[in-house]
Amino acid sequence: MSDFFSLLFEEFPRVRSGLWVTLQATVLGALLAGVLAFALGLMAGSRLLLARGVSRVVVEFFRGTSLYIQLFWLYYAMPLLTGYELTPVICGVVAFGLNFGAYGAEVVRGAINSVPRGQYEAAIALNLSPSRRLWKVILPQAWVQMIPSFTNLLIQLLKATPLLWLISAADLMTVIQQLRDRTGETLTAYLTLLAAYFVLAYALTMLMNLLERSAKRRLGLDIGARSLFKSRSVSTTAVGGTR
Repeated sequence: MSDFFSLLFEEFPRVRSGLWVTLQATVLGALLAGVLAFALGLMAGSRLLLARGVSRVVVEFFRGTSLYIQLFWLYYAMPLLTGYELTPVICGVVAFGLNFGAYGAEVVRGAINSVPRGQYEAAIALNLSPSRRLWKVILPQAWVQMIPSFTNLLIQLLKATPLLWLISAADLMTVIQQLRDRTGETLTAYLTLLAAYFVLAYALTMLMNLLERSAKRRLGLDIGARSLFKSRSVSTTAVGGTR
């Protein structure tokens, strides 16, 4: 154990770099997933049949295929077709964004559909344009309902980042694995990884709880400070193509 932690401190710049890659993949993947989730979720409620059809095909394709295969396809197969090779981190960001964006689209669609019909009718009675009805009345209420599910998806995305090791990205998993190979201390290495990912996941959970609290306050729904430390139950919907 002492050998592993001695090497960990000696190689701290590499560990810090690996942590940064993990955070980059998580944040950028989440941002891409969020953009796709709202785009596809709003398209699913469009009056245009083509928009609804495109949304459904994209969502079902990326939910119905494995995240592993999507990641490998982007890194190994796409360069053979296009002649353009993405870096491992960019491959991870794109794969995470597409996969989790598809799941997020269903969250957006469900939350918008759950807004009471009376809210739509009140917005129409106020003579608001369709775009203003969406952004001023519907989305603020739907957003509060989206955050808990988005929190679960964000944590799932973080826990998927060790897959970057499979395409030789220098993330936290890769660095710790290399330290484990050099010291032979498997138990200590993987306990360290467990602790690191738990801390990251809980920090993200508290940030999302803070975001939820802010969103509820805007709707006049004040909640106590204790809510910042509540945990989220993991969604039963698995990533990577299993459903």
